[in-house]
Parts: sequence; C-alpha cells; structure tokens
Amino acid sequence: MKKIEQKVERILPTMNKISNNNYLQAISRSMMATLTITLVGSIAVLLIVFPMVEVKDFVASSGLIEPLMTVNQFTIGSLAVYISFLVAKNLVQQFDQKEDGSRAGLLSLVCFLILTPLTTSNDGSVVLSFEWLGASGVFTAMFTGLIVARFFVFAEQKGFRIKLPDTVPPMVRQNFDVLVPGVFLIFGFMLLKFLFSATTFDSVHQAIYSLIQTPLKGLGGNIWSIVIIATIGQVFWFFGLHGTNLTLPIVQPLWMAMDAENLQAAAAGLPLPNDVGYAFFVTYTYCATAIGFTVLMLMAKSARYKALGKITFPAAIFGISEPLVFGTPLVLNFTFAIPFIFANAVVLLVSYAATIVGLIPPLIGATPIFGLPLGFHAAIQGSWKIVFMQVCTQLIGTAIWFPFFKKADNEAYQLEQTAKDTQESL
Repeated sequence: MKKIEQKVERILPTMNKISNNNYLQAISRSMMATLTITLVGSIAVLLIVFPMVEVKDFVASSGLIEPLMTVNQFTIGSLAVYISFLVAKNLVQQFDQKEDGSRAGLLSLVCFLILTPLTTSNDGSVVLSFEWLGASGVFTAMFTGLIVARFFVFAEQKGFRIKLPDTVPPMVRQNFDVLVPGVFLIFGFMLLKFLFSATTFDSVHQAIYSLIQTPLKGLGGNIWSIVIIATIGQVFWFFGLHGTNLTLPIVQPLWMAMDAENLQAAAAGLPLPNDVGYAFFVTYTYCATAIGFTVLMLMAKSARYKALGKITFPAAIFGISEPLVFGTPLVLNFTFAIPFIFANAVVLLVSYAATIVGLIPPLIGATPIFGLPLGFHAAIQGSWKIVFMQVCTQLIGTAIWFPFFKKADNEAYQLEQTAKDTQESL
C-alpha cells in the first residue's frame, strides 16, 4: 500500500503540471466551448439518419434535408473555424486574465483562413472549400490558435505596439495596440502558406493532417489507449483525485475530432471512420459503470449500505458519481478497488468487441451532455442497439461489483447485528 501511494505521489506533480498546462487548458476549454455547436449539429445529423423509416421519410418529404445539411455544414462541418478563434482567445486569457482575448481570436481566425486552400469550382469561380474547415482541419486550427495567442502575449509583454497619447479614446488605442502583431502574424502565415505550397503536401493543412493528426489518431484514438486512459483515471479517483480532470485534457481534443469525423461521414451517408472516440468513452463508461453498485446497495441487508444506496442512486442515474466515490467511500477502499479501477476497462473492451463484430453499430459521435439520465447519451448515437448496449454495460458492471459488494454487505450486516445484540444485553 505504501509503495503504491509513494509511486502515485511521485507521478502526481507531473500529471498536475500536464493537466494544468496553459496550452492544454486552452485547448480543452475551447473544445468544451463548442458543445452547443456540436450538439445542434449532432441533432441535425441524427434527424437525417434517424433509424426509424417513418422519421426519415417525414424529414425527406417535408424538405428538411437541405436545411438540416446546412446546419450540419456550419456546425460540425465548420468546427475548425470556431476552434481557431476559441483556442487563441482562451490561451491569451490563461496568460493574462485581464485580457479578453477576442482580438487574438480574430487574428487567429484570419490566419487560419489564410492557410486554408482555395479551390476552383466548375464555373471557374475561386471558392473556399469546406474540406479543411471541419474535423480534418481541427489540429491546424489548434496550432494556429496557440501560435497566434503566444505571439500576441509576447508582443503585449515586450511592448510591440504603436503607442498613442493617453488622450486617444481607449477603443481606438486598443485597435492600434494589435496592429503591429497583426501585421507580423498575417504576413507570417501568408509566407508559411507560400512555403508549404511548394512542398509535396501542397498546404499546411495537409502536412499537419498527415504528419500529426493521423499518427496521433492511430496512437491515442484506438481502444487500447482509451482503456489505458480510463484505467489511469480510475486509479487517480481511487486516491481521491479527480481522474477525469487529470487525464481528459490530454486526449479530449483528439477524441472529439474523431467524433466530428463520424458526424460528417454520417451526414454524407458514408461508413463511419472511427469505432471509438469521446462519445464512445462517455457513453459506455457512464457513471463509471457504478449504477449497478447503487442498485445492489438498495437491496442490501445492512442498514449502512441500504442508506447509502438511497443517497447515491438518484445522482448515479444522472451520471454523477461523486456521492458514491466519497460517500461509500471508494477512495482508498481496497474492498472495492478491483471493480472501481477496472470495471470501466472491461465494459469498454466488451463494447468495442460488440462493435467490431457488428452486434452494435459505431456511435455517430453526437456530443454527450453531462447530467442527462441513463440512456439519453446512447439514444442520440444513431441506433436503439447502442441504448441496449449502454444498459448492458451497467449490467456487466453490476456483475463485476456483486461479489465484492456481497462480501462487504455481509460484513457490515454482521457488525450491525453484533452491535445490536450488545446493546440489547446491556
């Protein structure tokens, strides 16, 4: 026990530094800030590909396909545009809380669009294609936002600005403050685009997608990496730390980009490219698969666990596990260590196996919303089979928890009976 605690204590400062890193925090907050956009886009896609023939026929006959496709195009299909603005804005705020960050966000958006290749339509018009504005351009958007924001902060700190007299109105003075870094950034990104146009990649977007985004997806976007991240997160929870907050900022941008790829493919009627992603992780590890544990407590023999079940069950149904973790407690409780740490890994592997053999379809990647009751996350993923699988994961979790709970419940019941007998004999 002491050796394990010592190892966790040694790696904890590093994990805290990583999860609290300004750059990762800016990216994570930016991805989460797109929740409304991605949710609306997910609903639009869901209505287009709804698994009931009657609903699909109604949508088609009422002429809603084109408006829904437009909504999808300017939400999921333009995700990188919003990310480029938000990352720069949030990173500037990480370095200077007094700075709004909007000016840096606007510069980042301009630079991102400069990097985006133009295409020629059939009639000879030069147009901006959506090819790199969605999931494929997310990593370029993130890097653009980080570079622009960091240069913006550097320029502010070094005083690289046109200094005007204090008599000039603040609104005018602020606009001139950003002029110098703006000129450097815009022309710098223009030069960057020109240099990459002379390479085999042809564009910065293609280079980043080929050299960074695709390899990262292979490394961090597979079932084994998801299982490892889920298990590490539960280990931190076991020691009383918020494991989700420590691990997700590292992988969430990649997983959400994979979900966006699935949504775009679903809207286009194409096979879904990714079997896993952020939606997969959240849907199948709902409430750390511990709803069954709370149900078991409701049926406990001991008064202690029965009372805990009544307290924790309502929160667990809505995906809130903190009352269970700290109320039982599960923190540093070796009686429940095995199911608490490893149940997520088991249900993720089972769900993945069911997906690849075709028992259930891949999730379309609709953005999960925290706080919705069991079944709702799965219901927006494109098939009733996914809802069934989410329920099955909770049943699997119940089976994993059962022997450990049975032993703890019997021990608690015996202690209560002994105390009762002692009190009656007095």
